[in-house]
Amino acid sequence: MTADTGAERPPSALVPPAERGATRIADRVVAKIAAQAAREALPPLPADAAGPHAAVVVHQETARIRVHLELGYPCDIGAHCAAVRRHVAERVGALVGMTVAEVAVQVERLHPAPHGRA
Repeated sequence: MTADTGAERPPSALVPPAERGATRIADRVVAKIAAQAAREALPPLPADAAGPHAAVVVHQETARIRVHLELGYPCDIGAHCAAVRRHVAERVGALVGMTVAEVAVQVERLHPAPHGRA
């Protein structure tokens, strides 16, 4: 009897261990990462302001993110929103490995500065 060098191997032996299976990251986990990234992009918030929160929809490794936040006023609202969009897209892409198709920022409330400060 001769050795059969063409014998079939089980499928798992053909695929390197690092490439087997799949990783699924829950939408709520991506949302927490997005909220933390938004917090990192903003200056310190007024004491009575709620921290940013996010909602995420993931479809085939592509995330669409909506960030809700509160800001101190007066401030450059557009610049803050742009910084949040940019930072959230970068951090989610780097930490989760997803393509970020959209980051929508919704300002929920403005907190006026106490009198005597601007």
